[in-house]
Amino acid sequence: SNRGNCDSFLFFHLSCFLIPLKAATAPRISSKRLALNYFDMNYKTQFGSLWPSIRISLLSEQKYGVLLNNYSDVESVTRDMEVLNAKGFNFESQKSELSSGAEAPAPSPTSTAISPNIQCYTFPKGDISRFPPNMHAFQHVCALLRVLSVTLLCGVVAILASALVSLAAGQVAANDISASGTKRLGGVLHSYVPKELHKAVRVTSLDGRNWGKVEKETYDKVLVDVPCTPDRQCAMEEEDNIFKRIRSQERQMLPMLQMQLLISGILAAKPGGEVVYSTCTLSQLQNEYIVERATELIENQYSIGVRVENCNHFRKLFHDTFSFSADCRLGELVLPHLTANFGPVYFCKLQRVR
Repeated sequence: SNRGNCDSFLFFHLSCFLIPLKAATAPRISSKRLALNYFDMNYKTQFGSLWPSIRISLLSEQKYGVLLNNYSDVESVTRDMEVLNAKGFNFESQKSELSSGAEAPAPSPTSTAISPNIQCYTFPKGDISRFPPNMHAFQHVCALLRVLSVTLLCGVVAILASALVSLAAGQVAANDISASGTKRLGGVLHSYVPKELHKAVRVTSLDGRNWGKVEKETYDKVLVDVPCTPDRQCAMEEEDNIFKRIRSQERQMLPMLQMQLLISGILAAKPGGEVVYSTCTLSQLQNEYIVERATELIENQYSIGVRVENCNHFRKLFHDTFSFSADCRLGELVLPHLTANFGPVYFCKLQRVR
């Protein structure tokens, strides 16, 4: 009898002890909210009065495009695009440039004409129409700006590799350290590229930080598409969000990783070769500052000279499709905007001069 009373007494006190602990537990803050809090703190300072517009665009549906597969029935797809009133922004921009009679800016020593072999269709600014599901529209339209200025890939997403195969006359090397990335790339090549061209693409899954040692001075052109805080994804999706608390150390180490990857890409380029650095974040710390620091380090440690190319001609060619930042010191930054809700995408073109 006494034992029973003791058991009841113990249970009662445990219950009373647990109730206040539960009540005192702070509500869990979602990764999306953590990301937005971080963006509000940093981007409000960076963009000033533009930030509210950029913010609401990040939280709105992204605009899509259709990448024309040059190995498909091009005429049929082109007719379908005309019926939908979708515009091929690469072709339309060049046609507008020629018809305006405006004098084009002097090209840099490494600049070439925009290749007509890559074409992407999207709806004009302000038009929020959607493509039919069978069109396989994709979100990363402005990522093609990276491809239009380079023809070799180091650090890959599948859509870029598919576009590069359309452009490249030689060999394409595609590297992604993640198994899921290389698997996706293989699927894209199998679905959209003729089998006889597969041999022109070499797919690897190596640590990109070692690429400059393994493939030293090998490539004419390199695209370094680095891991970053993908702002739109972080603001919209909880799954795999880099702002999860368990990934805080990974997020803090991103600038170091980005700089190492860019240096590795420069080392992999031949003297005179071109390198494009790119992210999908608005962060100056991950964009211009990485370019500045990497070019300083590679000059001091390897005696390699690097020149930052002027990419203003991209802004002029594609101003009717994308919204570009007016305050980007190095390279170009595509800003999300409700009338042209692409991005963010940052890209900066470099030339290795020795």
